[in-house]
Amino acid sequence: MKRAIWTVLCSAGVAMAQAPMRLTLDEAQAIALKNHPQVSAALLNAAAANQVTTEVRSGYYPTLFGSVTGAGALNNSRIAAGALSNPIIYDRLATGFTVGQTITDFGRTSNLVASSRLHAQAQQESATATRADVLLQVNRAYLGVLRAQTVLVVAEQTVAARQLIVDQITTLANSKLRSGLDVSFANVNLGEARLLLANAQNDLKSSFAELSTALGFRDQRSFDLAEPSAPGTLPDNAVQLVADAMQARPELASYRDEHDSALRLARAERALSFPSISGIATSGVLPAHEDTLHNRYAAAGVNVNIPIFNGHLFSARRSEAELRAQAAEQNLRDLENRISRDVQVAWLNASTAYQRLDLTAQLLNQAVQALDLAQTRYDLGLSSIVELSQAQLNKTSAEIASASAKYDYDLQRAVLNYQVGALK
Repeated sequence: MKRAIWTVLCSAGVAMAQAPMRLTLDEAQAIALKNHPQVSAALLNAAAANQVTTEVRSGYYPTLFGSVTGAGALNNSRIAAGALSNPIIYDRLATGFTVGQTITDFGRTSNLVASSRLHAQAQQESATATRADVLLQVNRAYLGVLRAQTVLVVAEQTVAARQLIVDQITTLANSKLRSGLDVSFANVNLGEARLLLANAQNDLKSSFAELSTALGFRDQRSFDLAEPSAPGTLPDNAVQLVADAMQARPELASYRDEHDSALRLARAERALSFPSISGIATSGVLPAHEDTLHNRYAAAGVNVNIPIFNGHLFSARRSEAELRAQAAEQNLRDLENRISRDVQVAWLNASTAYQRLDLTAQLLNQAVQALDLAQTRYDLGLSSIVELSQAQLNKTSAEIASASAKYDYDLQRAVLNYQVGALK
């Protein structure tokens, strides 16, 4: 008795452990944003771009380093080769610090900092765009599972209904009230329904795999999905939607920032042709030295670098940066055109999907009536099994179309929100 109770409890525990997780669309989106590697990678790239700004901004600050130097030399020796000057080498041990500071580079550093900051903003906008891409994947996969489940129910009902007809016709054929041809046609219809069921089962498993991947899971998981809330009213036209997309799409903001970053980089490269002025100071002590040296040292100076000729390096870098800025501007224009097109196409698709809701409902109603009439005519012997089979096929197709229409409309609305920039 105890063993039986224990077996029941273990079975119940396993069943509970294997029960699908209850999930809403909002919860699925939250899981994906937290778990999907694409989102994590985009955020890490944005954080790395922010560090580049800090790297470039270091040019504003002085550099400080310490030195410890020991030297031994032959008496009365000088360096005689490898340099224009012939400094004397003294035996010594010295320590000290050196500080350097750029006084001005005529705007090069400030433009590099601005360029890197704009690039970091572009990376952040790219991360926002990646979030939208992942959310669209989640919506597509989530609604795909619901659609596959609905089609599976239709397939199961179709198999059950056609199995009943096969049983009825077989019974009548055994009583010599129907021909063997009718039985064959009925079995063919049943076989098609079973094939539809097998495909529906496979589509459902594939849809769960797509959803698992969209949520950031490596293994396939099953979920108990809740019906999403109905989308709002569809606008009458796409004019305002296009205007909203031009302001809200993160890809556009990223391209604008990249264009501005390229312009600031071009200014920075242009400043290479100007002089740069820097100062340097050093100080230290000599714990061990020759008698001709003091026990302390200090010096300071200002250096002015004036570029004269370097094989057209600076002019080529300036031209390259300007050309890349012009290319970035054209890429921005192209993206604006494509977004305008995509918004209009998405609105048209959503409008068509909305119309299909009523059309598929009417089609299903007509298919049901046609099947009822065909069944009655067949029962009365006024038509053949072919007419009944065609009516069954039409009803099954109408049921699938009607079941899919709702989720197709929800998906098209999600795509429209994505194109407008409202899916974030």
